[in-house]
Amino acid sequence: MKILVSGSSGLVGTAVGQALSREGHALYRLARPQSKFGGKDAGKIVRWDPLGGEFEAAAAEGADAVVHLAGASIGEGRWSEERKRVLRSSRIEATRHLVSAVAKLSRPPAIFISASAIGYYGDRGEEELTEESAPGNDFLTLLARDWEVEATRAEQFGARAVILRFGIVLSASGGALPRMLLPFKLGAGGRLGSGRQWMSWVTLEDVTGIVRFALESAQARGPINAVSPNPVRNAEFTRLLARGLHRPAIFPAPAFGLRLLLGEMAGPLLLSSQRVLPRKLQQLGYRFLHAELGTAFAAVLGRAA
Repeated sequence: MKILVSGSSGLVGTAVGQALSREGHALYRLARPQSKFGGKDAGKIVRWDPLGGEFEAAAAEGADAVVHLAGASIGEGRWSEERKRVLRSSRIEATRHLVSAVAKLSRPPAIFISASAIGYYGDRGEEELTEESAPGNDFLTLLARDWEVEATRAEQFGARAVILRFGIVLSASGGALPRMLLPFKLGAGGRLGSGRQWMSWVTLEDVTGIVRFALESAQARGPINAVSPNPVRNAEFTRLLARGLHRPAIFPAPAFGLRLLLGEMAGPLLLSSQRVLPRKLQQLGYRFLHAELGTAFAAVLGRAA
């Protein structure tokens, strides 16, 4: 297949792109005008500038699928009003522009896969959350909800639209995990707040597997929870991470301190409870490579947990 990939230089985009290329797919990066790619990647670029309204339609013609992973990092910088505008624009406005652009191709792609996040559900305590669960009501909820609305517009030109609601992506090479590792390596790691909040996670290896599964499975459509089937409480997450690093986990971070340090983002990113289950993936027959957190850490960290 000819596949257009946005966010191809990010953690998930890089892994997905490498996996799709290995399988023989023709990968075309959706790249901003200022982006620079060399070597074998230079001839497989579709120039795209959602803010400037540009889209290199000629290079995109003949695409069978779009894998849309672009979006500014949620965890970089406090959520000022300006930062919130960037987060929304990089997801909602960019997705609106991309869907509108590919809809005008002579043969629009038959598959449109878009990233989203389990932030859609908000802080839900002990509730088990599936794709049928209602959204929450905080900033991340509204961000994910509006993002998904724009991606679902791909159905209007006949595409099979798939919305992947990612949990915490575990990888030693980027994302949230490397930030978590430093205090543990220094012997100062510990639970966050009460430690009772549920954390829903997925390894980067399974993320690439899920994207490939979504491309290949005709039954995959609509929102899909891209998380392992075994969420854990923060205290258990902390314990297993410390064990995988052979370090103690005895210094809890109090909730008030996290809110003082990080402001509004501390709640949704670190203290909220989201017990999310991948019901659709299980019903469709996806087999997780890493379903248990202990073995996932062993694989990600490269040592026995």
